[in-house]
Amino acid sequence: MARFYEFFAGGGMARAGLGPGWTCLFANDFDGKKALTYQDNWGTGGELHVGDVAQVTTSQLPDQADLIWGSFPCQDLSLAGDGAGLRGARSGTFYPFWALVTALIAEGRGPSIVALENVCGTLTSHNGGDFAAICKTFADAGYRYGALVINAQLFVPQSRPRLFVIGVRSDVEIDPSLLSSGPIEPFHPTALKRAFARVDEGVLDGRVWWNVPTPPRRTHTFADLVEDSPTSVAWHTRSETEQLLAMMSPINLDKVKAAKRAGRRMVGGVYRRTRVDETGAKVQRAEIRFDDVAGCLRTPAGGSSRQVIVVVDGETVRSRLISARETASLMGLDKSYRLPKTYNEAYHLTGDGVAVPVVRHLAEHIFEPLLKVEAKDRSAVA
Repeated sequence: MARFYEFFAGGGMARAGLGPGWTCLFANDFDGKKALTYQDNWGTGGELHVGDVAQVTTSQLPDQADLIWGSFPCQDLSLAGDGAGLRGARSGTFYPFWALVTALIAEGRGPSIVALENVCGTLTSHNGGDFAAICKTFADAGYRYGALVINAQLFVPQSRPRLFVIGVRSDVEIDPSLLSSGPIEPFHPTALKRAFARVDEGVLDGRVWWNVPTPPRRTHTFADLVEDSPTSVAWHTRSETEQLLAMMSPINLDKVKAAKRAGRRMVGGVYRRTRVDETGAKVQRAEIRFDDVAGCLRTPAGGSSRQVIVVVDGETVRSRLISARETASLMGLDKSYRLPKTYNEAYHLTGDGVAVPVVRHLAEHIFEPLLKVEAKDRSAVA
């Protein structure tokens, strides 16, 4: 059974994605409220350490992990953030996290695989300098590495593109079938290729292009996940729904009219945006999308408001906040996953997390094949 450490663990969504074939040796998060949810779902076996990653020492990390997963904070790298990048107080926690990785390497306990997850703003933060710095940390540590941009929309009805950087210890054999000779869509988009163009040539010597299959076509839509009787939120009154519609521009109201004629229940995701009207004045607008996909879940700290949904069924139009369970479903968590009792805490937990089926896809097509080859090599030596 493969073993892993999970840093910036949140509610353990990476653990959920890795699945029962993986054993968590150690998990860490700074947020005590998220830690309670982690333990509510994964038990109190003692692997979870709550506290600043900068205070964690290698003596607290048992045995040797096959994989270290790190979904380090995104706020300073987000396009909605303040632009501090890896120098920021939150995203800068990458460095004490990586110090643990290098300390483990020095002790002869370097993991076979290190996987990082963050927002795509990492590719352009500080004109690509932050991404280049991450690549250099892998190269300096003796890891071959590659990056992918994966949109959770391939698996769940939520637009959520994220950057994944996956490094492999230099002595671990990589099956040639896991690599491509160059970038391949959709996982190596133009933005990623541009970011690599800013990385020093010497650092690129260790780069690989991960060859990951595209998943089967998703068959469920946003509307399929919507609860008729949510427990965490209430449906708006007719007056509240009318106020929301009144905030829409003519173009957005036309989308609602088209949804009424669709012949099926339609669910639109709404965000409030400040726009300039025809007179030049700034006004708050409600903008809606009916493409069967929710907008990216974000926490308030990420610079975006909570999503409102509009459900259109013929001439009937209803609205409300997206429910806590709906946000969990959009992250690929099943109904057995226990959420925090308060709405804001549940929304914060899911909005900060990593999409579960994306992690499973990476595990199935990169992590597990790599470790299978390594296990075979160890057996041959023995």
